[in-house]
Amino acid sequence: NFIGNRIGRFCLLAGLHKAAAAREAGLAMEEIDALMAAPVGLPPTGLYGLIDLIGLDVMDLVARNLAANLPAGDACHAHAGLPSAERAMVERGQLGRKAGGGFYKVIKHQDGSRSKEVYDLVAGEWRAVNDVTLADAHTSYAKLLFADDAQGRFAWDVIGGTLAYAAGLVPEISDDVVNIDRAMRWGYAWKMGPFEFLDALGPAKVIAKLESQGRPVPKMLAVLRDAGADGFYRDDGAEFLGLDGAWRPVPGE
Repeated sequence: NFIGNRIGRFCLLAGLHKAAAAREAGLAMEEIDALMAAPVGLPPTGLYGLIDLIGLDVMDLVARNLAANLPAGDACHAHAGLPSAERAMVERGQLGRKAGGGFYKVIKHQDGSRSKEVYDLVAGEWRAVNDVTLADAHTSYAKLLFADDAQGRFAWDVIGGTLAYAAGLVPEISDDVVNIDRAMRWGYAWKMGPFEFLDALGPAKVIAKLESQGRPVPKMLAVLRDAGADGFYRDDGAEFLGLDGAWRPVPGE
């Protein structure tokens, strides 16, 4: 469970679990994927589309590995297993692209045309994929993660939870924030690493929201607050905040 998998798989598994409540709140699966793509700087596949690419069987193995090897008390234990709907998909071989369909499948018609269907987990059946147009309040992370609606709560639970998780993993999985950010950009194609993302959101706003929810402030966010810093990087990204609250030069890539 290297840096990328530790954080990236937390995000995906948390996403599957949080999406169950989001679907019950009225969010369609296509909307969930739209929210978990461009608005938060993640790959365009979104949540379900990316897991279709990876394979639900692989996600199942990853979840089992995490459950067996994560340290006691790690937040990922809450998500280290597939939800019941996805577990049923694995059992019937509905694994993703390699199996001809997972959450999505492409239908080839006799006239050569193609159409796409989604397996609606609420209805338990396939249906045509619907186009999604996000509201203005949901098109950027700065608005979405602080929106007081079902979409904002889902995005905060998944992305905000992932950022908080990453902020508690220094120095366990990396000695510094720089290598965590690089791992997520290089290995998972995130537009911003977790600490770059926190800087873009405003760490003080994130801390305030965590505290308003009665959640603990993770280690690196506490370091930032105690150092009186506005972000984890300064001087146009030339320096980063260390675990000891001191500033250090960012090493060349």
